[in-house]
Amino acid sequence: MRKALRWLLALTVLIGTLSTAGAATAAQPEATNGITSSTDTDIKDRLLSIPGMSLIQEKPYTGYRYFVLTYTQPVDHRHPSKGTFEQRITVLHKGVDRPTVFYTGGYNVSTTPSRREPTQIVDGNQVSMEYRFFTPSRPAPADWSKLDIWQAAGDQHRIFQALKPVYPHNWIATGGSKGGMTATYYKRFHPGDMDGVVAYVAPNDVVDKEDSAYDRFFATVGTKDCRDRLNGVQREALVRRGTLEKKYAQYAADNGYTFTTVGSLDKAYEAVVLDYVWGFWQYGLLKDCDTIPADAKNATDQQIWDSVDTHSGFDGYTDQGLEPYTPYYYQAGTQLGAPTIHFPHIEKKLIRYGYQPPRNFVPRSIPMKFQPSAMRDVDTWVRRHANQMLFVYGQNDPWGAEPFRLGHGARDSYVFTAPGMNHGANVAGLVADEKALATARILEWAGVATSTVQADPSAAKPLARYDARLDVRDVEREPALRP
Repeated sequence: MRKALRWLLALTVLIGTLSTAGAATAAQPEATNGITSSTDTDIKDRLLSIPGMSLIQEKPYTGYRYFVLTYTQPVDHRHPSKGTFEQRITVLHKGVDRPTVFYTGGYNVSTTPSRREPTQIVDGNQVSMEYRFFTPSRPAPADWSKLDIWQAAGDQHRIFQALKPVYPHNWIATGGSKGGMTATYYKRFHPGDMDGVVAYVAPNDVVDKEDSAYDRFFATVGTKDCRDRLNGVQREALVRRGTLEKKYAQYAADNGYTFTTVGSLDKAYEAVVLDYVWGFWQYGLLKDCDTIPADAKNATDQQIWDSVDTHSGFDGYTDQGLEPYTPYYYQAGTQLGAPTIHFPHIEKKLIRYGYQPPRNFVPRSIPMKFQPSAMRDVDTWVRRHANQMLFVYGQNDPWGAEPFRLGHGARDSYVFTAPGMNHGANVAGLVADEKALATARILEWAGVATSTVQADPSAAKPLARYDARLDVRDVEREPALRP
């Protein structure tokens, strides 16, 4: 493996030389939207001169300008005249002479200044987009049939077209988990926009009903002692269902939680418990196994409750917990797919519902129909046409059990796995040779690789110094089983 990586490092010098010219000719916007090309104009004025762009707030941050904005988008990119909505975006402005990273987490956008790993690596600007239908970026009334991966890619395409005249240098799309999926889908539908894609921990559920890869993952992840501890607590939570559901009912009453969407407290309770092992590995590390009760049968009810609540969250399947994530569950049940796993350590009589489908987590007033061709199309495209794409996974992250893979048609693209890491896997967590190669490729795609890095990719390092407040390094945590 190390010999192969050294060969790749050498090969990328040639590839980088050939690709630099291509990277510099990223797809230009169809129109300049009337924006002046003068770099003397204040950046806020340039942004607000874009038709449809409005300022919500500017927040100070040393070395940057940070703007929270809305941009007017069509509800339906196929029929732009049929209504619009306001989509939130943020801009972390470094300079119009720097490359730009286009980030989305696939959910709501944070309005607190932050810098994603590729942004630190290239020392660039960062545009962050809120995914359509996550409030407040939701059309009113909401036509849920317009929430799909093609429409969302259209949102990114229009934002890119609007901002490219302001930020004319190279662009890289990135995101983690559902955001990594989003960056990949954007590249599939608008392959000429971005000069590179860095997709972190992006699940790839090609065939929704074929989920055996997850069962194999849970049979081998970590150590046997850790698996036994987790399995023991999960089973015991179902053995003590009657007692702990009384505690759950009181917890719900105290917090004003209801269970209309999922159907009952009993269904919600089982869903939380069945998420427990997955939740641990998604967000925890092997060293955290010491916090799991070693003897579940003799643990107190409170210990079982606390452990499940910590790693799964008893509020996740309440109406109040589900409502903000209705767009995700809608997409999981119409295009993205959702995992189903088995529990060989638990007697069948203890499990009443099993992993419930996304349909159970979306109000019945919203119609849903699954489209099995959507993920097959993206998977086929990535295998055959991926170009300047990097996929990063964590060894102990269950979502990586069904990853994106590259075929013979892929060019200058890579799939790397960070040893021991969870859903927060990143380039910094890769083994040394892969970390250097990934960093060098990101710098090359962004058009900022020095001659030294082009000659020796192992010399590649982030161009910006680490900022503890600005640089996001923790795993992006979503309650319940969500990517």
